[in-house]
Amino acid sequence: MRSHCSPAIRKGNGMGAEPSVEVDRLVRRYGERDALAGVSLSLAPGKTLTLFGPNGAGKTTLLRVLATLLLPHEGEVRVAGHALPREAHEVRPRIGMLGHDPLLYLELSGRENLRFYARLYGMANPEARIDELLDACAMTYRADEPVRELSRGMVQRLAICRAVLHSPELLLLDEPNSGLDPEAEQLVEPLIGRSAGVTRVLVTHDIERGLEQADRVVGLRDGFVELDGDARAINVAQVRSIYAGSQP
Repeated sequence: MRSHCSPAIRKGNGMGAEPSVEVDRLVRRYGERDALAGVSLSLAPGKTLTLFGPNGAGKTTLLRVLATLLLPHEGEVRVAGHALPREAHEVRPRIGMLGHDPLLYLELSGRENLRFYARLYGMANPEARIDELLDACAMTYRADEPVRELSRGMVQRLAICRAVLHSPELLLLDEPNSGLDPEAEQLVEPLIGRSAGVTRVLVTHDIERGLEQADRVVGLRDGFVELDGDARAINVAQVRSIYAGSQP
């Protein structure tokens, strides 16, 4: 049954902590179509929300609203206690976004890209942090080559370095393991996985992994919330039902 609210999620904030993410009756349109049709949810600090749903369900649109890249047409959105879009300038330094576009300049090297983003974030003396991340992702030996010469998986590793460079408190992750081989997935787990210890909103079609990573689960379909609740109470069959009959 379609719902405009997520009571199970709103009860999951734990010990009265202010939510890291709070969305109330969010509507986002593209022309006359509602990509998000009154979505409500919240997420406690340090927890992971996994978003499931078929293509066109509104998952990436929701991430982009939380990342301050899209404006809501209706409803209220708060990230790290700040209202969007009014306080977007307070939110941007607190989030790390990893989407389908790596947001890297192809003619620059990986190291030069990270230095550029460090300046944008106002980081003082970022070289140690850059070296730490490149080493963690096993990219030190290719860090000074132009990004355009690197493989898809290597570019994804650099994009992960970019996303966590400024130690954000909220990670917005859209299929973060795309292009990564199993060894690389293990390398980046401490940076963007559960062990990173930060609040995360994760979009994935990998149902088993998404459930394993999640504290909360929300399933979207046609912009509506079709499934929500504690990840421990949701099984693979329930998630698969959201995809049933969807267009490829």
